Amino acid sequence: MENNSYPLYFNLTMFVNIGKFRYPAFVLFLLLYTFIISANLVIIVVISRKKALHEPMYIFIMCLSINSLYGSGGFFFRFLRDLLSDSNLIERSACFTQIYIIYTYASYELTILGIMAYDRFVAICQPLHYHSKLTSRVISKLLAFAWIYPAFSVAACVYLASRLPMCGNKIPKVFCANWPVVKLSCVPTVINNIIGMFVSITTVFLPLAFVLYTYMRIFLVCRKRSSVFKSKVIQSCLPHIVTFINYSITVFCDVALSRIDLEELNPFLAIVLSLEFVVIPPILNPLMYGLKLPEIRKCILRKLVYKETEIKS
Repeated sequence: MENNSYPLYFNLTMFVNIGKFRYPAFVLFLLLYTFIISANLVIIVVISRKKALHEPMYIFIMCLSINSLYGSGGFFFRFLRDLLSDSNLIERSACFTQIYIIYTYASYELTILGIMAYDRFVAICQPLHYHSKLTSRVISKLLAFAWIYPAFSVAACVYLASRLPMCGNKIPKVFCANWPVVKLSCVPTVINNIIGMFVSITTVFLPLAFVLYTYMRIFLVCRKRSSVFKSKVIQSCLPHIVTFINYSITVFCDVALSRIDLEELNPFLAIVLSLEFVVIPPILNPLMYGLKLPEIRKCILRKLVYKETEIKS
């Protein structure tokens, strides 16, 4: 590969470490992807069809499920295909498309979690102002910002990376990621680093800091209230807290992995840690919100009982 070139293909080198486990891995991840599609579709259908669930919190939960389908689709289609392929090469255009989908998925997840934290904060700390503050118009504006800003900011990062001349084509992952591609550059990447840092701060660290701030305020309010009030708050906030902690861990793992040499790690550990970012959240989200929130759980169980009665009759 000559210097100052634009390779037509990138080589995803981590697939070599899967070796003879390719076919068992394919079956496992196909089952996981089937579950992700089914579970998130159930959440989307239940919330969209049940008028009683047309409340801000449930609309945000539905957005999380839509985002899970979007992000997992951008990863699993290519990943499952590559598991069965003898070639680990991915076309340049396909690589940058995958980077865009996976990074917008990650950004959407964090911005939506930030909006959900605001929803819980107003509901618990300012209950009398809830319906005046979270109107349909406000919700529409918040969701529009949560989708539009990451779409353009990530597009800027991907565009800058695609313009870089490369001195190689090896990416030590099982999917395309922005930083490993930028590290292949033959020229200084100061602009990429500045824009990337700005996007990371605004789409990752600010939402995380805002979620922590809102839960600190909620905690201070709960300290002075009754045990019954506290139990209701825990029941309402637990799915969001678990989702937030899980996603914070996966983001931290992905950021940490992008800054170290993956080839020095245990191959299987490197693969598992890199996959956690795109696999665990889409699985956990519908489980937490479908099983933990009584309103959604009741609707799902009612549908199942109704279908079972129809089959028997």
